[in-house]
Amino acid sequence: MASAALTSVLAPNRVLSRATMRLLVATQAGAALLFWWLSPLEVLPNPAEVAVGLRTLWLEQGLGRELITSFLTNLEALAITLVISLVLSYLTVVPFFRPIAAAVSKGRFLGLIGLTFVFTLIVGGGHPLKVSLLVFGMTVFFVTSMIDVVAAIPKEAFDHARTLRMSEWRTVWEVVVLGTKDKAIELLRQNAAIGWMMLTMVEGIARSEGGVGAMLLNQNKHFHLAEVFAIQLLILLVGILQDYALGFLKRLMAPYAELTLERR
Repeated sequence: MASAALTSVLAPNRVLSRATMRLLVATQAGAALLFWWLSPLEVLPNPAEVAVGLRTLWLEQGLGRELITSFLTNLEALAITLVISLVLSYLTVVPFFRPIAAAVSKGRFLGLIGLTFVFTLIVGGGHPLKVSLLVFGMTVFFVTSMIDVVAAIPKEAFDHARTLRMSEWRTVWEVVVLGTKDKAIELLRQNAAIGWMMLTMVEGIARSEGGVGAMLLNQNKHFHLAEVFAIQLLILLVGILQDYALGFLKRLMAPYAELTLERR
């Protein structure tokens, strides 16, 4: 029985039961935690030290307040990114807007550090600067992926809408907007993760409002490794919870997207 279970988890393209998958995840998580606790690397703080660092940051240095500030900033940037990216991507059905969307997508090769001065002159510093940098960093990737989603819509889908005597703009609404909403939400999940990854750097550039990024850089500057790991793990936890929330939103708004997936 044990050998059969081992074979099933190591063989490719096997469908596992939920109970088996939970056991596999628990086993791997336990092994990772044990390795962390017994790690010979002195620069790696153990879980007890990280827990003490987290308690100190939370009770004495206002980590909870800084986390709320960062979360709201990321949420605001994500909302603006969603609107800009979807509008630009959906408008690629109109030839006039295709070069504009393509130019925006090429912005993913630009570094944020080199654009900080430009954005500071445009929006000022502080909160607007942080939001604008996050919006730029997420929009260029969102637009790139969403353009491909729109371009991949089969011609038959447009032809089917036209046979139902829909106007061209009604066809755009039904086929492009509503027909790709599941993929749009999935891309939103991916770019929300990109936003959390960039947040610490952006908050290090504009520190006036604080945030977990500024706190992380301060702890890193003074080599408080336990506190650094505590903040990183907290960011990871919040990011995972946000990802699950967006996944639930996708299942709620586009349940049909799950029908074509092979359960694993």
